[in-house]
This record gives sequence, C-alpha cells and structure tokens, in this order.
Amino acid sequence: MAWARILAYITGTMDQEFLLRSEYLAAENRILKAQIKTRLRLTDAERVTLSEIAHRLGRKALKDVANIVKSDTLWVPKIGAC
Repeated sequence: MAWARILAYITGTMDQEFLLRSEYLAAENRILKAQIKTRLRLTDAERVTLSEIAHRLGRKALKDVANIVKSDTLWVPKIGAC
C-alpha cells in the first residue's frame, strides 16, 4: 500500500480524502480477511487502527466507506495516553 501512496503524492492526481478512504478500506479489509469465518469481534488494536484513520477521514465520509463498524462504535484514543 505504501507504493500507491507514494505514487499518489508524486502524480498529484489523488486528493487527501481519497487517500484516507483507501487507507481505511485497506485496514478494514485486512481485518475482515483475518476474521472471515467467525463473528467479527475487533480487538483493541483493530479498533485503534480503524478509529485513527476514521478520525482523519471524518464522520460524514466514514459513513460512505465503513462496512464492519458504525462511526458511533469506534473510539479514538486520547492523545498522549499510552
């Protein structure tokens, strides 16, 4: 996925929202593939991954791309919390 991001920056043909949508969908798809035969239960790490990307994407755009979670079920970790 890193090569696609580099190509997008070099060519300048993709806008930031499209990049974030793609990043979100790629992360979501990796999680789906890992759990396809079971009920989808996200780990804290998976929720953090999706929520970090979703936060940058924004709630309105997230509604268009999110498939396995609703925006209300994602939580964003507090900045500085470890």
